[in-house]
Amino acid sequence: MRTVPLCLAATAILVGWPASAQVESGTADAPTPEPLAASASASPGVGQVYTPADFIRYAPRNAFDMLRQVPGFSIRNSEQLRGLGQATGNVLFNGQRSSSKGDDLSTQLSRIPAGNVERIEILDGASLDIPGLSGQVANIVFKANDLSGQFSWKPQVRAHFADPLWTRGDVSLSGRRGILEYEIGLNNDESGRGAAGGETLILDGAGTIVETRDDVWTSSYDSPKLSGRLTFDGPGASVGHLNGHYQRIYSRSREDGVRLSPDLPEQLRTVRARNDSWNYELGGDYEFAAGPGRLKAIGLRRFSHEPYFQEVVASFADGSPTVGSRFTQSGDLAETIGRAEYSWAMLGGDWQLSGEAAFNTLENVAKLFTLDPQGIFVEVPFEAGSGGVNEDRYEGLLSFGRNLTPAWSLQLVAGAESSRISQSGPNGLTRTFFRPKGSLTLAWRASSDFDVSLRIRRRVLQLSFYDFLARAFLNDENQNAGNADLRPQQDWSFEGEANRKLGAWGSTQLRLIYRDVEDYVDIVPVGEGESVGNIPNSWAAAIIWSSTLNLDPAGIKGMRLDSTFVHQTSRLRDPFTNEFRQWSGFADTQANISLRHDIPATEWAWGAQANYSHNQPRYRSRSVDRIWEGPTFASLFVEHKDVFGLTVRAQAGNILNARSRRYRTVYAGLRGETPVLSIEDRDRLIGPILALSIRGTI
Repeated sequence: MRTVPLCLAATAILVGWPASAQVESGTADAPTPEPLAASASASPGVGQVYTPADFIRYAPRNAFDMLRQVPGFSIRNSEQLRGLGQATGNVLFNGQRSSSKGDDLSTQLSRIPAGNVERIEILDGASLDIPGLSGQVANIVFKANDLSGQFSWKPQVRAHFADPLWTRGDVSLSGRRGILEYEIGLNNDESGRGAAGGETLILDGAGTIVETRDDVWTSSYDSPKLSGRLTFDGPGASVGHLNGHYQRIYSRSREDGVRLSPDLPEQLRTVRARNDSWNYELGGDYEFAAGPGRLKAIGLRRFSHEPYFQEVVASFADGSPTVGSRFTQSGDLAETIGRAEYSWAMLGGDWQLSGEAAFNTLENVAKLFTLDPQGIFVEVPFEAGSGGVNEDRYEGLLSFGRNLTPAWSLQLVAGAESSRISQSGPNGLTRTFFRPKGSLTLAWRASSDFDVSLRIRRRVLQLSFYDFLARAFLNDENQNAGNADLRPQQDWSFEGEANRKLGAWGSTQLRLIYRDVEDYVDIVPVGEGESVGNIPNSWAAAIIWSSTLNLDPAGIKGMRLDSTFVHQTSRLRDPFTNEFRQWSGFADTQANISLRHDIPATEWAWGAQANYSHNQPRYRSRSVDRIWEGPTFASLFVEHKDVFGLTVRAQAGNILNARSRRYRTVYAGLRGETPVLSIEDRDRLIGPILALSIRGTI
């Protein structure tokens, strides 16, 4: 742990040293982000326009830094629906949706240097000629000229158990050569080192302690991704994009523990898991004028090789034979998509006819082993874990959108999909489906400061193909039997959004969501066991309130408060007990509050953040299991925006001592109908987390 004071001392020296070259002022003397009226060059449907000058006080390095400072705007990644489908995120790039599925919006935004951003437009999604969008949508208008780049390094150390993290960071370059505009980046921002340790009590049904455990769990995760994007201007108004990535994932975890029970020998138990994988994605689109409209062709190919290994071994102090088990799995997932969109103007509105073909496959081999008295792992039968899943899916949609009045806009989408799902291996099955899909969006812009939108959608969600096959969970002695009759979830989704600008004080947003769900995916009875399956009917509802409050008008110059509060509820009939309950693992309450103060007349900023989360238990036939961390995490940071041209931040995390918890009740037989067999009450220390961030431009 000597590296901790060394890092903090180095940071203190750096941030206290006068900068050798001044970057554009990042002090609180710069104004808060204040939108301009839409200019003639702005995109249709623009409500507000933010320019780079609006973000000077934050000294942003890239488009992601800028967008997350737009008052009241929250970045929402595209939903993981089937295929590419229509746009579902809330960020556009030069008026276009991204044709990538493997890069989230933060990664794509982080590759765009702040110097390349001309403006950020906040649009009404329903007024655009891009079907599927609703509510507030951000359009990043940018252009690369000379070669430019940026980098960040974000090391982290924990006070207990974990190894230091030195590998988190990213670097990217962008530029233009002739008709080609390019971006390339190497990103490992998702890396992490997790750890927790402490006591677990095992109680019997009467509440008597029958076993104590002292465990230390550690994990190591790195996911370096090399990604890039090419944009080329074709003849006339045609434009094309080519994007792709290659990624390696190194994921390891280990749990070492000592278990003590009365009248039983001391047990030393080790759990190891490894999930090292690699994946790639290659996609592109080309749009050009064709007849009275424009035709856009999109193609995508994804592949992922995903081996998995888990091993549990227990040895005993009295010399009893060591016992153990091992589960291995190797899956190859592939997805190929072809999509075409033809858009044209007619009858005072924007029309689009789209067609998509998607082909998904999984080939998986799973094996189960047990440790014999000689210390050798011997394979045991587990045929249901191996097999293949194939789905061929075709979709057709017609959309129409127009402004009904200067204040009202409408978007209507209607169509259907046809699919064929085949499973090979034990209990193989082939099924065909036909499902209607579509949406209706109505938006009202009451004034420049207030807008409301309502959207009704018929959705079909994606499945995990692994859920068709059997799976073993050794640490908890659970097993899924596999289910060839698994179906994707469908729902009617009702979504409302209201946005209110508060002038110099900031903004606030309220979202209401209700989903009437068919074929909800959960653990259900299958044959003699249990597995992932479908519950015919259920529902869920959510209220999401997000606000940005600038305190400059109150005389506290440079201070800003952002908050998001989420309350959700759900309901289904339990497939084992026939009682009503909420969805397994459903996060019913979340709160996030962050404070940032850019100190006037200085390059310094400080801030704090706190988040709270509460989730429902997960249910199986014989257990009720709630796992959580926290429930409240909090952190403090101090930042200097110009240390030899770099932005340097030091942060202390988990200052409220959030812990790693588990409360699991196991029954002798069917849950609710048999006595409690055991209760697992886990309480592990996480401890302080210290982090450093150094960001700069090339």
